[in-house]
Amino acid sequence: MTSVEAQRNRRTLIVSSSLILLAVTVIMISLNTGTVSLTPLTVWKTLLGYGTSDEKMILFDYRMPRIIITMLAGIGLGIAGAVFQGTTRNTLADPGILGINTGAALGLIIFVSFFRTMEGPAALLIPLFTFVGGTLSALIVFLFAYDRHRGLMPIRLILVGIAVAAGISAVTLLLSLKLDDKTYAFTARWLAGSVWGRDWIHVGALLPWILVLVPLIYSRSKALDLFVLGDETAYSVGSHVTRERLSLLGMAVALSCASVSVAGGIGFIGLVAPHIAKRLVGPQHRYFLPVAALIGLGILVTADTIGRSIFRPNAIPAGVVVAAIGGPYFLYLLFKTK
Repeated sequence: MTSVEAQRNRRTLIVSSSLILLAVTVIMISLNTGTVSLTPLTVWKTLLGYGTSDEKMILFDYRMPRIIITMLAGIGLGIAGAVFQGTTRNTLADPGILGINTGAALGLIIFVSFFRTMEGPAALLIPLFTFVGGTLSALIVFLFAYDRHRGLMPIRLILVGIAVAAGISAVTLLLSLKLDDKTYAFTARWLAGSVWGRDWIHVGALLPWILVLVPLIYSRSKALDLFVLGDETAYSVGSHVTRERLSLLGMAVALSCASVSVAGGIGFIGLVAPHIAKRLVGPQHRYFLPVAALIGLGILVTADTIGRSIFRPNAIPAGVVVAAIGGPYFLYLLFKTK
């Protein structure tokens, strides 16, 4: 190992440890806050099995599933954003901006139109429906943004993504108007970025996607590094560029769709997390992918905690809090890339 690699490993370890410590702090604050406040000592006693039945119910049945979902979804969105930016060589690529989230929303609307429920075993099917919707949206975007001579064109990706997102949003709105009042209210909250998955069944629906796809994507770190250098460079070292790109994009679409399926239509995390991670530990994916995951986790848990605690009793969706941060950052990146 060279001195440069050793220095990068040490820097990544320090940054990751700091982010983990920060995430644990935010999670403990989130466990303490809510309609019924629990002191830090009470939380620790309950986690160790010494709490009352009411305290156990509040902590294990209500707060922990929601917090775990925001953790998993934040990781998924952070990693997915890094893959979209790496494979397309577009620093503004993001599941929300490219229309993937709107495709997932269409899949969710189709699901609730048929099943009329988001509870019980049927909830396990939600990520599948959102994945199909997101995949359809991604295929349309990449088809129109692809040039047979120059490959995926970064500028065209953004423009096509915005157009496709607008079209799918119109279809989603049309279908949602045919729902009953209760289901329509749910979809409206989902579209605003409200974390609705609050049961262990929803954790079970999202967890396999994270456990399988995140390690698979990390194992392709070298391929992502080659994409950043350009297709010609990747071809010259023997990389199967088209196959690798399609494989990574498919995993990123699945990861982002599964994440938003139970966490709501939350954008900008996939845009912000990879950029911050690169600034902290450098551009190599084996270093900044874990950091992007931790940043995504921290942002979503913090946003959900702020939304449901500071503005009590009228909680605001986590997506609104994230947008308040991500919107200005997106404009900053837009002007910077001119």
